Amino acid sequence: GMSTEETSLAAWKMAVKNRKIIDGLIFHSDRGVQYASKKFVNTIEFYGVTRSMSRRGNCWDNAVAESFFKSLKTELIYGNKLITKEKMKLEIFEYIEVWYNKKRRHSSLNYKTIEEFNNQNKMYKNVA
Repeated sequence: GMSTEETSLAAWKMAVKNRKIIDGLIFHSDRGVQYASKKFVNTIEFYGVTRSMSRRGNCWDNAVAESFFKSLKTELIYGNKLITKEKMKLEIFEYIEVWYNKKRRHSSLNYKTIEEFNNQNKMYKNVA
C-alpha cells in the first residue's frame, strides 16, 4: 500500500497551503491505516483539529464526504480507463477545484455551486 507520507499527509499539506484552518474544524476519514498513523494524528492535532472517524463498517457516519466520493467516482473515474498516475492527479485536481467547487450545482446547497454558497455566507458575515 501507499505510505502516510504519499497519501494523507501529502493531501493535508496541500489543503493547509490552499485554505485557512479555522477553529472548530473537524477532519473526517474512514478507518484507513494512513489516517490512524501516529504521524498523521500528531500533525492534525498540532493544528487543533478534531478527528472524526467512521465506525467500523459504517459509511453513513459522514454522508457529506461519502456523497462527494460517490460523485467523484461516477462523474470522473468510471469513465476513464487506464490513465497514468500523473494524469489522474491532474484530472482529480481539475474535478475538485474547477468542476465540483465552481461549476457543479448541489441540491443540498439549494442548487448553488460551493463557490456561490461560500461567497453568499461571507457577505452575511460582513453585514453582521
